[in-house]
Amino acid sequence: MTEKLEQILLQLTQPDNAVIQQATVQLKQAFKDPAIIPALCAVMSGSQNPQIRQSATVMLRMRVKKHWKKISSNDRESLKAVVLQAFMQETEHTVQHSLSQLCAVMVKHETPDRWPALLQLLNQSTKSTNPHDRQVGLLLLNKVMESNPEPFQPHYCQLLQLFNTVLQDLNNPTALYYCILSLTAITPYTGTDEMKLMRSIIPSLIVALKHLIKANQDHASEAMEVFIELMEIEVSIIVPHVADIVRFCLEVSSDTTLNDSLRVKALSCITFLIKLKSKTVLKLKLLSPILQAVFPILTATPPPGEHDPEDEDDDSGDGTDNDNPKHCTAQMIDTMALHMPPEKLFHHLIPLTQTCLASENPYQKKGGLMCLAVLAEGCADHIRTKMLSSVLQTVCQSLSDSNQVVRSAALFALGQFSEHLQPEVSKYCAELMPLLLGYLSSLNEAKVGHVTKAFYALENFMENLGADIEPYLPTLMETMLSALNNAENLKIKELAVSAIGAIANAAKELLVPYFPPIIESLKGFLTATTEEMRSLQTQSLDTLSVLARTIGKDVFVPLAAECIQLGLNLTDTIDDPDLRRCTYSLYSAVSTVSPECLTPHLTAITTVMLLALKSNEGITAHLEEDKTFVLLDDDDDDDNDDSDNNDGKAAEDFLEDEPETDVHDVAGFSVENAYIDEKEDACDALGEIAYSTSAAFQPFMESSFQQVYEMRDFPHEDVRRAALGAMGQFCRAQHKVWTEIPTEANHEALLKLLDVVLACFVKTVRAEPERQVVMAVLETMNGVIKSCKEEVFKNPARLKEICCVIRDVLTKKTACQGGGNDEADDEEQQAEYDAMLQEFAGEGIPLLAASVPADKLAPFLNDLLPLIMSKTKSSCTVADRSFSLGTIGEILQALVSASGGRGLAGRLSNRLLPVLVAGVRDSDAEVRNNSVFGLGCLAQAAGPIIVSDYPMMLSVFSNMLAKESDLRVIDNLCAALCRMILSNVDAVPLEQVVPALVTRLPLKEDLEENKTVFTCLALLYKHSPDLVVKLLKPIVAASSHVVGAKNVDKETQHTLVILMREFAQNHGADFQAAVSSLPAEQQARLGAAVSAS
Repeated sequence: MTEKLEQILLQLTQPDNAVIQQATVQLKQAFKDPAIIPALCAVMSGSQNPQIRQSATVMLRMRVKKHWKKISSNDRESLKAVVLQAFMQETEHTVQHSLSQLCAVMVKHETPDRWPALLQLLNQSTKSTNPHDRQVGLLLLNKVMESNPEPFQPHYCQLLQLFNTVLQDLNNPTALYYCILSLTAITPYTGTDEMKLMRSIIPSLIVALKHLIKANQDHASEAMEVFIELMEIEVSIIVPHVADIVRFCLEVSSDTTLNDSLRVKALSCITFLIKLKSKTVLKLKLLSPILQAVFPILTATPPPGEHDPEDEDDDSGDGTDNDNPKHCTAQMIDTMALHMPPEKLFHHLIPLTQTCLASENPYQKKGGLMCLAVLAEGCADHIRTKMLSSVLQTVCQSLSDSNQVVRSAALFALGQFSEHLQPEVSKYCAELMPLLLGYLSSLNEAKVGHVTKAFYALENFMENLGADIEPYLPTLMETMLSALNNAENLKIKELAVSAIGAIANAAKELLVPYFPPIIESLKGFLTATTEEMRSLQTQSLDTLSVLARTIGKDVFVPLAAECIQLGLNLTDTIDDPDLRRCTYSLYSAVSTVSPECLTPHLTAITTVMLLALKSNEGITAHLEEDKTFVLLDDDDDDDNDDSDNNDGKAAEDFLEDEPETDVHDVAGFSVENAYIDEKEDACDALGEIAYSTSAAFQPFMESSFQQVYEMRDFPHEDVRRAALGAMGQFCRAQHKVWTEIPTEANHEALLKLLDVVLACFVKTVRAEPERQVVMAVLETMNGVIKSCKEEVFKNPARLKEICCVIRDVLTKKTACQGGGNDEADDEEQQAEYDAMLQEFAGEGIPLLAASVPADKLAPFLNDLLPLIMSKTKSSCTVADRSFSLGTIGEILQALVSASGGRGLAGRLSNRLLPVLVAGVRDSDAEVRNNSVFGLGCLAQAAGPIIVSDYPMMLSVFSNMLAKESDLRVIDNLCAALCRMILSNVDAVPLEQVVPALVTRLPLKEDLEENKTVFTCLALLYKHSPDLVVKLLKPIVAASSHVVGAKNVDKETQHTLVILMREFAQNHGADFQAAVSSLPAEQQARLGAAVSAS
């Protein structure tokens, strides 16, 4: 059989398809013969043709991998002997490589101790005096260890001693390479016994890498992964050497003679260290040396005649060429901003940035602008409150620089600021909009790259303007509609479509006059069938989704059914993950305005989305050999006799079959971003559609939930985040169904769902390594508690679980906060995003107060409150003070209507009153605002207990009213006085307080408080009508601003109208006089409201 098999394998290497097909049929036949194993062994060790030896080895590996149990014990033993013998006599590196992988798969089935000959061979070859034998031994060791790191644990100490010796062998780069890869493989599994040894190896490791760089830069780049593994597992191993590792990585990244991928790897090692261990970097004083070394990379001038990739004229702005050192340096500074306290970072960074910006060299200026741009996300509060006008001035000057490189960087910076520095940046509308519109009027369509950047800045800036966009709308829409109709270049059309979406987000119903021509254009794009229209179609779907949410129900609903049909037609005819993803967002948007239009199509829509979640498309396993072999070993499950139908299955089996272990056989997975985005958007859309369509979604709830639940551990963080968010939406949807159709079955389903989902949330907050995912889960959990209230706590253990996990975040015990590691810090300074994570946790406390009886909450609140109150100190950041005092106010507000809330608020008043009174004197308006709100809520929640403190509170408020200039704070002062009156009308000197209050009306900014104010005025009219009638004229004038206002809720409008009617009935002449002194428009509004039935 051996010769016959060798013949078949030879035919498989021929370039003729017919021959290959025939050989494949013969090979499948041969595989049914039990003698196939000895025959493959014979070919593997005896054939003269290396390609055939390799094929036989790979086939044996596939056979062993799937069918080890079916191989007889004699064949197993002879295979063990033959494979080692073949390995030692093999001269071709590729075949050795395949043989070492075959050994690795065998070790998976036979532990190393059941194969003593392998251990003996490894021991001899790795210690051989012959350099080639050492290389080969280390190759074998590497492959066997990479796929089975754990079974070798008993040998780790011995192995580490071996590695230490090999690392001294600086003239044998291949040996160094395999040695470092093996060290990388065992690092995650090392225990405390090996720590010391690991630590002592690091200096040799750095020296070895320096030598490997000289010999083979690609190998060196791969070997540097060892640092990332070391940082991830045990920082204590590398702490003594962090400075040396950083110095080495900086040397590599600064050496322009090395290739980009190696320099990028060195930079990403430092970025990873900053993300994981920013405090260590600061403690070791490495921040300044890192910045000094990387700034020259960020500001480097490209070689003569060349541009940076993002400055090429045809750059489409999709950032495809991101793996260059300049880009990685910007990413590093971005990571610093996200993970370091702004004060510490800016102290080192701003002098460097200022030097760049003052330079005449355009690339220096560009570097300075890029640096400001990437700081905006992580240090938003710091920039907004301390330096916004100066950085915006810099950007405005750069927008009119004579050099396009500088102008492009300024546009990027403005786009980043617009995205992250809201709402303050929008206040500069008058300065910035003319500059941006100037860019659009002088569009040179040839330079698409530059136009793309102008649109990026414009979109981000416009999106948040709200009604302030109105004066610019005619110019903007004229430009955009003309681009849609006339532009030759599809990219320009795509940018205009995208910009219309941004304009719609700001303008909302102000866009209605432009709606018909927009829709005509979009429909035209969406019915085209040619390939080059694809990305324009994707963008059109996105903009259509925005219009559905913003233009107003009346305008959009007539089109809803047609939009869904457009989406379904597109995905029926075109197989493109980006296009599908955008149809999911469209369905989701339409479901919010017209859920009934979606109902008939739910089967089709959910089917597509669930397929997207199940699909392995776009996830490519990098097999180390040719894929064709996978298909040859597939239908040998002939004992099931279904070999006809699983011909093409092997490739997918490869991903399905015991994924935990298989991953080791693969050089890695690469995932196409489009498929990741599709999964993320499918989760988001399923959650929202379930909530919007309510009962109609019930038949799809279980299958959707199961598939989304599977995604909670997906390797990519954005998919995990979206899946966990959708799970929260499913809970809210089920709660909505139960409130609409309150059957026992619906209630059971809700409680079951809450049990599964909340347990998953609590576990994720503790264990998830990515901060963004944890923030999203806390936000989602808050949403579930807010919607489902007491149902969440039907499970008696739940309150304690949630309070404990909130406490863990507030005390920085979770995995994404470095969970109680050696980086613990008592410092008040922290990265803004770390503070934000704690804010999401703190926001849950008032929601608990609103959902459970106060006596149940009290012991937990006593535990959590000190953690919140510790952030009210004047040494804390403005964001911390504002958050903590705001949270205290919201807890008190929740206790107003909670069962037993009055008693609990009374017991807390002694602790909270001094903190809130101190907050009222803060230098920051938002902190004062939150403190005033808190005092009002305390008066309302604690009731009579706090009456003795009224004189002190009133004197504090009176002093404030005399001095305060911030409109929102004044509104809240009015509301706080009203809460005091509502709670204890007899404890307030109304003759002094009410006139002072009424002169401050109408409210200017915090319009929600109109509810408190008018409820109070209605009460006062019953309690002290004479006093109110004296103030009738200013009260009527204030009411005329509120009546019929869009942003005041119905209940408040109702209270107000009843009060006005009572005035009209009981004090007709005074009321008429008051009304007639108003401007005509306000007279008409009041008149209409009062006379309406």
